[in-house]
Amino acid sequence: MASYIKQFLHNPITTGSITESSKELAQLIVKISNIKDASTIVEFGPGAGIFTREIIKNIDESKTFFAIELNKDFIKKLREKLPDAIVYHDSAVNIKKYLRMHDLENCDLIISGLPWASFNTAEQKKIVNKAVQALSPNGEFLTFGYLHATILPSAQRFKMHLEKEFLSVKRSEIVWKNIPPAFIYHCKKE
Repeated sequence: MASYIKQFLHNPITTGSITESSKELAQLIVKISNIKDASTIVEFGPGAGIFTREIIKNIDESKTFFAIELNKDFIKKLREKLPDAIVYHDSAVNIKKYLRMHDLENCDLIISGLPWASFNTAEQKKIVNKAVQALSPNGEFLTFGYLHATILPSAQRFKMHLEKEFLSVKRSEIVWKNIPPAFIYHCKKE
């Protein structure tokens, strides 16, 4: 937790929270995804790796999985904790570059831990649009939001943009054990 506080104080826009997500949130995001049928999974903003660990627990070596993280300190810690995880130091907007490095055009599933409410509208749209372009038909995009932030204009704009870009956007139940309480947006591409 001290690492998250330090990163948040150093750069609150890209870190977004003083604590990492809960195990319960990580388990739910993987549970409601179609991870069993996905052959290629990408994670945006793995942070300290709570979602990464849960993704790895639920896939086998036949699947392609990598993460994209902007924060060098998080990458270092993630590589120490999960040395077999492939983590690229870059922005999520460059997802296609990394898919091509794996000889792929698209992915089936994107799980995101990015702090959407911290981004301005242009940043939100750019990352979501790149995710949509990278997803295969019927691909899934899952991310989370904090319950208290749903009243913020940036969070409301983000939800509207998801609804514009995806065929369906569903909201999960609230994970009360997360600090702060959170829910998941489960989005499906046409």
